[in-house]
Formats: sequence, C-alpha cells, structure tokens
Amino acid sequence: MPPRCDIFCTVVDNYGDIGVCWRLAKQLTQDHRQVVKLWIDDLLSFSRIAPDVNPSMQRQSVQGIEICQWQAVFPEVEPADVVIEAFACELPDVYIAAMLRKKRQLVWINLEYLSAESWVVQYHGLPSPHPRFSLTKTFFFPGFVPGTGGLLRENNLTVQREIFDAAAEQAFLQRKGILGRRSNEIRISLFCYDTAPIEKLVQILSESSAPVLLIVPKGNTADRIATLLGHATARTNGLFKQQQLTVQIIPFLEQTDYDRLLWSCDINFVRGEDSFVRAQWAINPFIWNIYPQAEEAHWKKLDAFLALYTAGMPAETAAVVRDLWICWNGGNEMNNTIWMNFLELRGSLTQCNKKWALQLTGQTDLASNLVQFTENQL
Repeated sequence: MPPRCDIFCTVVDNYGDIGVCWRLAKQLTQDHRQVVKLWIDDLLSFSRIAPDVNPSMQRQSVQGIEICQWQAVFPEVEPADVVIEAFACELPDVYIAAMLRKKRQLVWINLEYLSAESWVVQYHGLPSPHPRFSLTKTFFFPGFVPGTGGLLRENNLTVQREIFDAAAEQAFLQRKGILGRRSNEIRISLFCYDTAPIEKLVQILSESSAPVLLIVPKGNTADRIATLLGHATARTNGLFKQQQLTVQIIPFLEQTDYDRLLWSCDINFVRGEDSFVRAQWAINPFIWNIYPQAEEAHWKKLDAFLALYTAGMPAETAAVVRDLWICWNGGNEMNNTIWMNFLELRGSLTQCNKKWALQLTGQTDLASNLVQFTENQL
C-alpha cells in the first residue's frame, strides 16, 4: 500500500503558504504515487490558484488529492502515515489525540519556511519531542544548499521549460488573453506585497525608452496601479496606458499557467516563497519582494540569499542586483538609474541564472527528500 500523507496548511498571506503546500501535494501524488489529503482553512484563496477547487465544498477530490476544509471543530479522523505540519501551523488537539492512539508508526514533519541562512543546515532534520506526549516531530527545512531539504521541483519541470518555445508562448498568451509582443517590448510580471514602491516603479516604467507591458494579477496592487493611472478600480480585466507603459490586469493563474507566465516575461517581480522559487526555475531575471517580518528579521534572510545567489556573478552584475533588490524592499529609494543598470545587464543576468538553476538542480528536490526521509522512518 502506498503511504498516506496528511498536509495541514493555514493561509497567512493568501497564496504563498497554500501555493507551496499545493505544489507539494501534487508532486507527492504524481511523482511519488502517495495518497495525499490536504487540510486547508481558506478554500476561497486556494481556489484562485486552483480553479478546480470548489470553495463551498468541505470535502472534494482534485487531481487525485482529497481536499478538506480545516474547520474550528475538527472531526475524528484516522491520522495518516505521514503528517506534515506546514509553516508552524498547529495541529488540532483531536488529531494529535488520534495520533497517540495510532498503533502503526507514523512520521510527523514540521515543514519550515525557506531560508538561505547558514543555520538552516544545522537545524534541518532535528527531532523535537512533544512536551507532553510520546510523539516526536522532525524539523524539515527547504533550502538552496546540500544538507537542507532542497526546493520543490517536479520531475518534468526542466523538460517542460526547455520545450516552451516561441510558438508555445504565443499559444499560451492567446489562451489567457494576454497581449502579444510588440517590437522591442519589455514584458514584466508583477507580484508583490503592499509594502513595495509600486508608484515609483510605474513612474519609471512610464518614462522608459522602450515600450513596456506590465502584467499584474487582480488584487491590491492592481487596484493601486489603476487608481494611480486615473481609474477607480481594476476588478475586471482591463488595459491601462501611460506614456510607454501598458498595464494589463489578469485573473490569478493556475500554477502551471503561472509558470508559463514567468517563462514568457523578460523580468519577473515575485514575492514570498512559492513565486520566488518558481522564478528561479524560470531563469529569466527576477526581483524578490521578501515578506516583511517583525524587528526587520527579513533583511537577514534577504542578505543571506543574495550572498548565495550572487556569489558566482561578475562583481558588476552582483552589485546591480543587490541595489535594485534593496530598493524594491524599501531599503533605499528606487530611481531610474538603478532600474536602467538592471535592464542593461539582462543578458548577463540570464546566463548567471542558468548556472544558478543548474546548481540547484544538482540537489535532490524537496518532495523526494521528504519521501526518502519518511520511508526510512516508517
């Protein structure tokens, strides 16, 4: 019998947490033939990136995965062989009680947030005995270096990216109703937090020497841009223009289509964890908006990743990347010079990204590492 796996996820920033958990659930099912149940507390947010999910149904099957709404009153259920507690969410007391009654051995995983900080290697795989019960969970840290849990990467991802040629791109854009390419156009996707200096970016892109298409999903960022450009709302598909800038508002995309969008754009602004990792697999130049944390702890995470990511770059390219990323995260004020420096090094940066992605694919992916670890424990 294939192992059964329960994944628990609470939605914090709308899409990052569930984005990671949904990709993991699909990979465990499709690449590793496991029986997966996903417990999620916000089906509405989930349905925006997984349109087959019906937010009004408490239990449903999507792509071979059982989706269950995680409600305050949790039902009596039989725990799975592998229990994954994602991003420090706390399991329901009734579920822990059922884990204690389970006669067969189970594995309890605390899937942590992604970080490039050096301490991750030391803490990855450490056991954490429950303070009151005879249960132990293991800290599992995703990461960018050997000795960590690795990154989510489907078995066919590299091949799918390589066969995505100009014809496939055009077909994708037509299917999603996204504008076709103009001559000399710079095509950018924008996914960010409310803290990002969106107004400054719009000003800079409007004054570009080349035409720019900025593709933005519906939401707060789209509404801010629409208001900035003189429109009251961006809750329906629309095109807004200002000088050299055209903004296209699109619905949220299903995850495989979001990957295709990243592949189709010259530059990708991404945020949090899920889109951040997918942008690295996409190879095209990207700018990361890190989730702001108390006491500015996010700056340590940003610096740690930049140190790893830029280590193999020419000094000039590394400095340009660092300057723009720090500005985008509020460390300094963005200006046209910093943006133009980044644009001018796009070719060099793409080559660096290819080497970076190749380095990452040399490591075992997160789902495979999880499967190997749990199989050794069961």
